[in-house]
Amino acid sequence: MHDLTTAQRAEVLIRALPYIQRYANKIVVVKYGGNAMLNEDLKRSVMGDIVLLSLIGIRVVLVHGGGPEISDTLKKIGKETKFVNGLRVTDAETAEVVQMVLAGKTNKTLVNIIGTQGGKALGLCGIDGQMIKAKMLKPELGYVGEITEINTQPILDALDNGYIPVISTVGCDDEGNVYNINADTAASRIAGMLGAESLISMTDITGILRDKDDPSTLIPRIQASEAPLLMKEGIISGGMIPKVDCCIEAIRRGVNKVFIIDGTIPHAILIEILTDEGIGTMFV
Repeated sequence: MHDLTTAQRAEVLIRALPYIQRYANKIVVVKYGGNAMLNEDLKRSVMGDIVLLSLIGIRVVLVHGGGPEISDTLKKIGKETKFVNGLRVTDAETAEVVQMVLAGKTNKTLVNIIGTQGGKALGLCGIDGQMIKAKMLKPELGYVGEITEINTQPILDALDNGYIPVISTVGCDDEGNVYNINADTAASRIAGMLGAESLISMTDITGILRDKDDPSTLIPRIQASEAPLLMKEGIISGGMIPKVDCCIEAIRRGVNKVFIIDGTIPHAILIEILTDEGIGTMFV
């Protein structure tokens, strides 16, 4: 914006107006995690975008992971990290570290940054108000949780009181066990239960590419029914399969639009929500 004339800045705002009106008072769930969280300047930029969306009347819910930070903490205490099909094997000690890092350091850091950007955020984890109830997914994975129930009341209470809920994906059961929950899965379920207008998944890739080595082959729009064929053809493969499964699940649960965008691009959320062009891949 620094390079624009005053008239050009006004034009930018006017062009964004229909999108601001379309999303006014609607809920948008943003899933933020992985490598998109590692750069501090980028993190501040993303939180600034979320504050802006909140200030123009969009009810933003931020759901975050923090896998790299968990791995880093485990390494510091000399504990080896094992993954099975992209899921972290979580014994009782690892579950404690997950809770400490996600619900503590990572969550409160994001809340703090939002505060410094002029926003009001409230840090929550899935244990608060038994928001995310879970059971053991597979015994060999330990305390990796499969979501059994979502209680949206704590999220709605925060939104109704003018706060941006910042949710770390730690779950619990009636016996008091704590579970490590996949952030994509949690964001998808939360968006569905809230009847969100959109779910935006911030990753460190451009979106779904027909040729993974050629960014110009980005597929901007995918019907949910087309996804199985794209998986069969190998266009959606590897670690992208569970992400896309979560996107499709959100659509099935009533979310209108789901986006996979490159969270390492400055202001990617604003480009997606407030412009014609958009960015990344949209599932409808």
